[in-house]
Amino acid sequence: MRLRSITMLLIVVTLVSACGNTGATNPAGASPLEISLVYSSEKQTWIEPMVQAFNAQQVKSTTGKPIQVTATPMGSTDAMTQILSGTLTPTVWSPASALVIPVANDRWAPQHAAAPLISDAPSLVRSPMVIAMWEPMARALGWPTKALGWSDLAALASSGKTWADYGFAPWGPFQFGHTHPEYSTSGLGSILAMAYVATGKTRDLTLADVQKPELASMLSTLEGRVIHYGESTDFLADQMFTRGPAYLSAAVLYENMVVQSYDRQRYPTTNPPVVAIYPREGTFWSDHPYAILNAPWVTPEQKAAAETFRTFLLDKPQQAQALQLGFRPADPSAPLGAPIVAANGVDSTQPQTQFDLPSVAVSAAVQALWGQNKKRAEVLVVLDVSGSMQSGGRLEPAKAALRDFISQLNDNDSFGLTTFGTTATVRSALGPLGPKRSALLDQINGLVPEGDTRLIETMREAYTTLSKEPAGERIRALVVLSDGPDSSRTTGSAQTLLKTMKSDVQGTGIKVFTVIYSSGGIHNADLFKQIATATGAKTYQAPVDTIQQVYRDIATFL
Repeated sequence: MRLRSITMLLIVVTLVSACGNTGATNPAGASPLEISLVYSSEKQTWIEPMVQAFNAQQVKSTTGKPIQVTATPMGSTDAMTQILSGTLTPTVWSPASALVIPVANDRWAPQHAAAPLISDAPSLVRSPMVIAMWEPMARALGWPTKALGWSDLAALASSGKTWADYGFAPWGPFQFGHTHPEYSTSGLGSILAMAYVATGKTRDLTLADVQKPELASMLSTLEGRVIHYGESTDFLADQMFTRGPAYLSAAVLYENMVVQSYDRQRYPTTNPPVVAIYPREGTFWSDHPYAILNAPWVTPEQKAAAETFRTFLLDKPQQAQALQLGFRPADPSAPLGAPIVAANGVDSTQPQTQFDLPSVAVSAAVQALWGQNKKRAEVLVVLDVSGSMQSGGRLEPAKAALRDFISQLNDNDSFGLTTFGTTATVRSALGPLGPKRSALLDQINGLVPEGDTRLIETMREAYTTLSKEPAGERIRALVVLSDGPDSSRTTGSAQTLLKTMKSDVQGTGIKVFTVIYSSGGIHNADLFKQIATATGAKTYQAPVDTIQQVYRDIATFL
């Protein structure tokens, strides 16, 4: 699949759509009717041009206003949480999977007895959840002659074997990846699939099943091989396809992402090909439901306009474009073809077995059990408390966001805090969070701004401290927040720091999350980006009003 051909098809679709316009013009002075769509980022390459094509048509609402769609990609469960709290008020929500819709309705019901939040949510496109694996690794395990599944991964994870036992010594141990189940539907689907496999079922999963020791054992085994979590399946896929087999052996992704891994303009690195493993025990579909919300902020006119946009997305030209991006059409009976072919590592005849959606109570019980068996984290936060943090009232929001971040970590996670101004101060050495949580929160409350910005040398010292922790046993993360350039006269330099923070090629390195705490750029922006990219983490530009969300995003990786 070539990016150029996709671009040309997008142009054609847009032109065809524009030619289909009714020819009506916007009456002078008529304001547009806006409908907002929040959708899972997995389909961003499809949704963005479709929104542009639709808006170009100037389709009229029931009162003659031109309909304008605004679309924002966001993690499915994160979007749900914000919708339920009222901080996010879209017209339409399109998560990656219907897995989260019963949960949303269940949480909505106590305060809104009149109607469920979502009463109808037809699929826009479909893509099965798969285990993406490098082809040589899959063949070493018996694929394609042997149908592989979740239990084969668990057996490999518990065997003590590394890829050296299969003739691939440079690829190290078996490394596994899936997103955070409390923030991402692919992560939730991963642990629910494990629950079905551990209990030998494909439907009717019960609370009693969740309590069986086989599930805790399977979770503990596979979670122990996870390199990190996160809310974005796209980010996980990008890390895997870019960094190669030594970084991540297998990851729970969607079929369309495996197809996209063959786009050599997007992934030019010469790695082995990736194949989709359709677990023999079963899997879930990512059905991308289109849910027009029954919420107080959605008017009847907006609902009608949202239905018009849905009809547009389900029309043949738009569905054809989705297919070219590796999605299956919403209609299961629609014929499939390229690029969903064996040459792109996928099989259009799969999957053969689909798990049923469990009840809300069972899903919650599986998530709770996962929380007890997930991989633990070693987290060291480096916080700027220099005098410049006082200007613009930045320090107090940063302290509040840090307290919220700590609340999302487990008592058994290890945590440390270092602050810096003119000098660096270790406020809390790395150690179990539980016993010191209350005292640590009190310490954070008492922080005041002081002095210059001893940034680079403090980062180096913190990284060195975290490097003493053993690789692979826990998810190691360094979180650095600063609002300005290094103003100290220490011996450390940016170049020395970059050499110290080595590129993570095996997945078990220290992830360095860098936060530029400013509405504008800072002198260290390029350095922050280089460090985060090299270590397999993310960098953020965070003005005061977004700092809490930034810390929450970082927490999803842990």
